[in-house]
Amino acid sequence: MRRRDLLPLLGAALAARPFAAGAQQSAPPVIGFLSTGTPEGTVAVLAALRKGLGEAGFVEDRDLAVEYRWAGASTAQLPALAAELVGLRVDVIVATSGVAAHAAKAATTTIPIVFTGAVDPVGLGLAESIQRPGGNVTGIATSFDALEDKRLQILHELAPGAARVGYLINPINPNPALRQERLAAARQTLGVEIIVLTASRPEELEAAFTSGAQAGIGALLVPDDPLFYASAAPLIELMARYSVPAMYPAHFFVTNGGLIGYGAPIEDRAYQAGIYVARILKGAKPADLPIAQPTKFELVINLKTAGALGLTVPPALLARADEVIE
Repeated sequence: MRRRDLLPLLGAALAARPFAAGAQQSAPPVIGFLSTGTPEGTVAVLAALRKGLGEAGFVEDRDLAVEYRWAGASTAQLPALAAELVGLRVDVIVATSGVAAHAAKAATTTIPIVFTGAVDPVGLGLAESIQRPGGNVTGIATSFDALEDKRLQILHELAPGAARVGYLINPINPNPALRQERLAAARQTLGVEIIVLTASRPEELEAAFTSGAQAGIGALLVPDDPLFYASAAPLIELMARYSVPAMYPAHFFVTNGGLIGYGAPIEDRAYQAGIYVARILKGAKPADLPIAQPTKFELVINLKTAGALGLTVPPALLARADEVIE
């Protein structure tokens, strides 16, 4: 080929290179959303996550794409769903619980993972430390410690005659031992007996409550667990049927008919997770992003449910409530 014929071809190739590079860079990042809930049950969580992302300039279907994977109440599906997201080569995985974060961490050591709630993430092996997680996982803790002792104290104020309190746990959850440790001192101080009830699937809830009723529980403590969020409706229905006062871990349960809840708002955690995801998309490393803890904990009481259960809420407890639903 003559030199004068080659020069136009080289010029065309060089001109095309910046265009191709720009096209590659303009491809929107993809977030993998790994949830232990359902689309219907995570509407508020997704809205808060999108708000955090949006404030940093990332709007879904404009600046980024999202691949959704829902496990519902079946945590056994999480490893396969996490593997799917890794196979799609998503840029970041958002995990809605410690259990989901574990599944994602087992599936990849390179893709950044941001969780929206986990108790004791260091103790669970999700991170090396709070200030410097050290790996590919960071996020927002439900708290750095279980809140069961505080929840039990509040429940005792509302139902002081309950000598036996049922404690519903999911044995598949990696931290039931931590939760029960926190109850030990509180139950001795309050003089109540804790009856442990177990359910690892939604269909096991009824049997758990039947055994609790046979044991004579007068109240129930429900911990922060993905299974119980996904099973909120049947949980609340069972509590109404058995006429048992129950303490829940979040506002979400109480607005859906539960009696009382105390914990960090899941919307606040999801919003903060959105901010973390945006920082990672802009170049931050999860190893350098400290695990955050919610600064807000809210007490919510449903007076309508209290009336249906024949309970009178003490004025002092009402005065401390952040929200009262009538």
